[in-house]
Amino acid sequence: MSFFVVDIALPVPLLRTFDYLPVEGDSRENYQPGQRVRADFGRQLLTGIVLGTREHTEVPHNKLKPLLARLDDEPLLTHTDLQLARWMSDYYHHSLGDVLEHWVPTLLRRGADLSEADENGWLRLAAADAEPALRGTKQLALWAQFQRQSYIAHRHLTAQGFSLAQCRKLAELGLIKEQQRLPVPPLPESVRPSLTLNDEQQSAVAKVTGVLGQFKACLLEGVTGSGKTEVYLQLIDKVIQRGKQALLLVPEIGLTPQTVRRFQERFDVPVALLHSGLNDRERLQGWRQAREGHARILIGTRSAVFTPLPDLGLIILDEEHDGSFKQQDGLRYSARDFALVRAHQAQVPVLLGSATPSLETLYNALTGKYLHLKLTRRAGNARPPGMKLHSILHQPLVHGFAEPVLSAMQQHLNRGKQVLVFLNRRGFAPLLACKQCGWNAECRRCDARMTLHQYPPHLHCHHCDYQQPIPSVCPECHSPDIEPIGQGTERIEEQVSALFPDTPVKRVDRDTVRTKQAFDELFDEIHTGKPCILVGTQMLAKGHHFPDVTLVVILDSDAGLFSADFRGMEHSAQLIKQVAGRAGRAESPGDVWIQTLYADHPQLNLLIDDGYHALALSILRERMDQQLPPYSHMAMLRSECEDRATAQRFLEQARHILQHWLKQYGQKDAPVTLLGPVPAIMERRNGRYRFQLQVFCSERKALHQTLDAALKQLQELKGFNKVRWHIDVDPLDTL
Repeated sequence: MSFFVVDIALPVPLLRTFDYLPVEGDSRENYQPGQRVRADFGRQLLTGIVLGTREHTEVPHNKLKPLLARLDDEPLLTHTDLQLARWMSDYYHHSLGDVLEHWVPTLLRRGADLSEADENGWLRLAAADAEPALRGTKQLALWAQFQRQSYIAHRHLTAQGFSLAQCRKLAELGLIKEQQRLPVPPLPESVRPSLTLNDEQQSAVAKVTGVLGQFKACLLEGVTGSGKTEVYLQLIDKVIQRGKQALLLVPEIGLTPQTVRRFQERFDVPVALLHSGLNDRERLQGWRQAREGHARILIGTRSAVFTPLPDLGLIILDEEHDGSFKQQDGLRYSARDFALVRAHQAQVPVLLGSATPSLETLYNALTGKYLHLKLTRRAGNARPPGMKLHSILHQPLVHGFAEPVLSAMQQHLNRGKQVLVFLNRRGFAPLLACKQCGWNAECRRCDARMTLHQYPPHLHCHHCDYQQPIPSVCPECHSPDIEPIGQGTERIEEQVSALFPDTPVKRVDRDTVRTKQAFDELFDEIHTGKPCILVGTQMLAKGHHFPDVTLVVILDSDAGLFSADFRGMEHSAQLIKQVAGRAGRAESPGDVWIQTLYADHPQLNLLIDDGYHALALSILRERMDQQLPPYSHMAMLRSECEDRATAQRFLEQARHILQHWLKQYGQKDAPVTLLGPVPAIMERRNGRYRFQLQVFCSERKALHQTLDAALKQLQELKGFNKVRWHIDVDPLDTL
């Protein structure tokens, strides 16, 4: 047998691959790119991905280790998967082995077999049109299930109230038999018809349908309540009719159950679901259902963008502007940007939907790079809500509310409607302070104040998750005169309950909605239509349909007006418009009251008077003057260390390396600008000091060449083993 080594990508931070000897007795033909193998790496046992084989290696033969096991006879990942992973590794300057981990569900990363996704179910043996002599309504109803679907997982049947005894009775009659296999999502008992589209919706569907089978990036810019979801549904219907699969990405787990329910009611095909709220086995099942073509529609959050879909025909991103599509640790990828790359590779269109598109997406649409589709009016007879800025400067407040706002709330409740109060700050109060000496409760590990929570009582840092009991006296002067300052959703809930004692108050934030079941139960209560007041954070703002909410009150809307991040105004405006869009989505008109200290702020008034699009154009002009994204490309080098000076010195070395390389090889027609190193806005977080170096360039290729050159030298720097550092390409914020 001739000598050869196997090239393996391992999930380690090193930007290289590794050569191993084959498993004893294996031939070269046993190894194909995309297979999983088990390898001994230092003191770890890791699952790697085969990239290929070769006859030569630079590693001395006496240092080569044999692989411990070959886990797959056939490739788990395709040639296309490996190509896309290499692109992501190059673009985000990240280890290929780490990147490939995102393509593989957790159980498979641990070395499990594909059969781990299988479970007990029942397979139909008789023809679907058979009329067996069954007794009782339950047996007839059970057989009706199998007339629609040939195989049903046992858990789906028990969830519908059928017993094991009833299944066995049908098995005794030779109608079904027990079998273990990959479960397929159940089909609906009946399919709801499509809704009638208005002319704008029809035009959008027609234009995207016209580019099916080819790559085209499309922006669907539709005001809140304009029926973007119905456009998605009818486009997916056309994709399914062509025998293709559709991928829908949503920003929040909370949106997923509602979206899945709506899609399941519309399509007589299996709909799979992938998000972080599922357990490992459920994720493997959804992954296999999509990979093997059983699921024709896949709905998921950010990581679902990696799922293999052999018949991919369309990718849709709902709320494409949402920050949750960008991963903020590890592999800092953008699911939106990667969806575009994947769609281009597969030659399918990608539809980006939003009422408040990101400025990068809007810029591409305005310059003709993307197909720009607009929905300018709400679906049905719904009218856009009236928006009103209310100045609270030098005005008396009642528990944080202006008197006219409280009067408006009472009027809407008297009409039997619902009111939404938005405050993007959970907890009881953002600060606990001593009135005698001025002491503030600060996190011992972060440059941040601790948030006071009442249920259960404790102080909580939302940046590093550090928690501590609430002191009974001031730690500095021992005065008992300490009190909460400011408001969070807990305090607003308490105060609104006191102001409106006869009206139910429902709080929606990360503290009250921790599970999928709790989320579903709460939203089912809201959709009963009974008068209530909803108090919540941005969890309430994203894509939810509340037909009985006719008034939205936005508290503390000024946070983003003076942000140190150049995207602060953009993100603030998106949030305001998204929250405002929850009002008046049905027949009843809606109102939006925004309490502000800066009622004369020009950009805030532009947003209220002329809408998000007008404000976005104004911000784009500012960005062009300052040559900020999207008029340039940006990356951030970040370092953190328990020693402040070491963290700063590392980035000073990085700047020196970049300057030296640019002096020798930099392109004069594409100059690279360096800013920093400077401390992060929150300099200390979780006990570590943080610094950042910003890198700008008008040409994307020149930016990446510069980063590549720096990366190789940064990995070889000595004396910085205690520094954590990373490169963030296209960062979402600069804080």
